[in-house]
Amino acid sequence: MKEKSRRTVSIAEVKEILASLDPEKSDQIQKRTVDYAQKSSDANVTKVKHAVSEIVEKQYLSEEEALEVININPKSLPEMRVFTSGWKKLIPAETLEKILLLVKEAYKQD
Repeated sequence: MKEKSRRTVSIAEVKEILASLDPEKSDQIQKRTVDYAQKSSDANVTKVKHAVSEIVEKQYLSEEEALEVININPKSLPEMRVFTSGWKKLIPAETLEKILLLVKEAYKQD
């Protein structure tokens, strides 16, 4: 059996993907997932993808870590420190500030 490809996506992407589902044909898990995604993320998908690629390209974090940060949407340096301590990484404050700016940009409404 051929394995399907996998990739990690942001909640904003999940929201966009599931928006095409017909609610009448969706099962309970799909309905709950749609509800969670709608309530959890008001980020712009294009901006999220840009922020993740910038974070990864500049080697601040891995793609999975960048998506985790984007999904949680931390607003301060102490909130960012919670992630880095969990990842057992010591990241300079200047780098965390740059990441926070990219996260903020992903959630900025035009």
